[in-house]
Amino acid sequence: MTKNMVCIECPKSCNLSVDIEGKRIANIRGAKCPKGIVYAASEIENPTRIFTATVLTEGLSLKLIPVRTSKPIPKRDLSRAIEEVRKVRLSNPVKAGDTIVDNFLGLRLSLMATREAEKAPSRGPLKTPF
Repeated sequence: MTKNMVCIECPKSCNLSVDIEGKRIANIRGAKCPKGIVYAASEIENPTRIFTATVLTEGLSLKLIPVRTSKPIPKRDLSRAIEEVRKVRLSNPVKAGDTIVDNFLGLRLSLMATREAEKAPSRGPLKTPF
């Protein structure tokens, strides 16, 4: 089987053709630099992605805080990551780069905030119209 892909590792955007026999790569054609070969092998054998999402907050200046993983996670774990991030609730102020969840999914990487959120200003008691 031959799989065609475009390398995204550098601005050259090489058109790669990867010959696959079983679950192994037999040949990679079209790479104009070594990064293309590494990219193709990674995408076929163990594709990974940086996971980005938002986390709900309670009592902060933003209702949702954008988050991302500190390193790419295996593509096969993306559904599990979505399930886990839905369970997270933030109530303490955060700054961009703060760790929200350490050892996320047991993968030895962090889920980090990518935006700052402060405590929401107090609005005082509610006033009734009568």
